[in-house]
Amino acid sequence: MSSNNPISNFQDVPWKQRFYRSMLGYGIHFSRRSDGTINRFIMNLFDLKAQPSKQPIDGVITSDTVVDATRNLYFRLFLPSLEQNTNMPLIVYFHGGGFAYMSANSIACDELCRNLCKKTGAVIISVNYRLSPEHKYPSQYDDGFDVLKFIDDNANTKNLPPNVNLKQCFIAGDSAGGNLAHHVTVKACEYRLRNVKLIGLIAIQPFFGGEERTESENRLVDAPVLSVKGTDWLWKTFLPEGSDRDHPACNVFGPKSVDDIRRLKFPATMVVVGGVDPLYDWQIRYYEGLKKCGKEAYLIEYPNAFHSFYGAPELKESGLLMEEVKDFIGKLIK
Repeated sequence: MSSNNPISNFQDVPWKQRFYRSMLGYGIHFSRRSDGTINRFIMNLFDLKAQPSKQPIDGVITSDTVVDATRNLYFRLFLPSLEQNTNMPLIVYFHGGGFAYMSANSIACDELCRNLCKKTGAVIISVNYRLSPEHKYPSQYDDGFDVLKFIDDNANTKNLPPNVNLKQCFIAGDSAGGNLAHHVTVKACEYRLRNVKLIGLIAIQPFFGGEERTESENRLVDAPVLSVKGTDWLWKTFLPEGSDRDHPACNVFGPKSVDDIRRLKFPATMVVVGGVDPLYDWQIRYYEGLKKCGKEAYLIEYPNAFHSFYGAPELKESGLLMEEVKDFIGKLIK
């Protein structure tokens, strides 16, 4: 059951986190030009970056690996500094930001993956993909899949730690990254990977939509962090010219959907939703669509959670989510 309070536990976020989110919000607002493009110089003033660190920070070391310099396509690897075992699962992670904002080295994305690595004991590969509107659909999906193929082709090189188990690979992402995770997984299911075996998908408040206005969109039109007007703008900058929000990239089980995942060996999927998220109904439809296609799917719901609550580790729901992800991984690698 979703909450009726559009503010909900956003007011429980510590002031430093709220200040950081407000600054990002200002950056997003002031960087948008009237012609639909983004002033990256202005945005980068607000989107602070974190450098990779060979010295452990909060029990995790990080490094960057270039996949294709011409696209600035790289991934940041997060590795527990203490030897876990010789059989660590792998999470290939896609950050949020509406396809248009943030990067793998943004402080918020870096801290989220660091926390995920520490709490789950998994190796994390966070993908830095191209952004819209400079690079529209399907650039982000292509980048995500190319990194997956890079991992598959370089399974026995120094780019990956020797104690990672590529047969226990999860695709994950939050918001737009959750959308990306789904579509990259579909592409992977249609491709014969040699060394990587996908066994799970973790979609955290995935960014889906459609032309229809849902109940949650109408009720939470001006919700904190993500507004309906904001989502409309992001879809317009990402989707091909002339497309509407029923494009299959956006509305995966909608009237224009072309991919029937019934025929695919689609991995078990964990779908995380928040009751104070305008995208709530679309995320529920995604979960229900998976179930209708006969796929193994699990719904994790936090009734009072706003969009991107997981970025505030002080929130109770954020800690619960990390435990749920750890349990989901543990259940599938037994």
